[in-house]
Amino acid sequence: MIAFIRGNVWSYTSDYAIVDCHGVGYKIFMPNPTTLNLKEEVLIYTYEHIREDAHILFGFTSTEEQELFERLISVKGIGPKIAIGALAAGGIATIVEAIESGNMAYLKSLPGIGNKAASQIVLDLKGKLVEVDENVNDSDALLDAIDALKSLGYKPKEVNMIVKELRKSKATTVDAYIKEALGIMAKQKGV
Repeated sequence: MIAFIRGNVWSYTSDYAIVDCHGVGYKIFMPNPTTLNLKEEVLIYTYEHIREDAHILFGFTSTEEQELFERLISVKGIGPKIAIGALAAGGIATIVEAIESGNMAYLKSLPGIGNKAASQIVLDLKGKLVEVDENVNDSDALLDAIDALKSLGYKPKEVNMIVKELRKSKATTVDAYIKEALGIMAKQKGV
């Protein structure tokens, strides 16, 4: 699987961006690609959706956005195109708040989501999402440390619970963030 792509924004439409990575153009469907700047370097976290007739990349500017997307597509009746449309129409924090509070009216206002799908989203995801702060710009080192912890087998919920503490850290490298994260988790478990 392709975990992320770093490259320059070649072009975009309202549905996707084409990112040039060392001479290869990747077409990546994403929420609001028009917010990207042409010819600037970007890091896009990706989800590769493989069907019999297509290999499609979906992209995100943050790991929180990617995680919410993956949670949404785990819900019966919600496919990748609907999940991307929902993320494009509403922000991460707004969608999480709507799910946690059971705001069916808001969820039904998102493109492709009807009454049945909104009910299923609340049923499947309420209480399983961690509120995120969209206004925080995490450093690449912190984002890489978060991804590394998840790849080491820590559950996303465990990692998300300590992100606020890591944001206060004076760490500047991936290793320093990981070391600090492991210390915080050990204290929480009473080790």
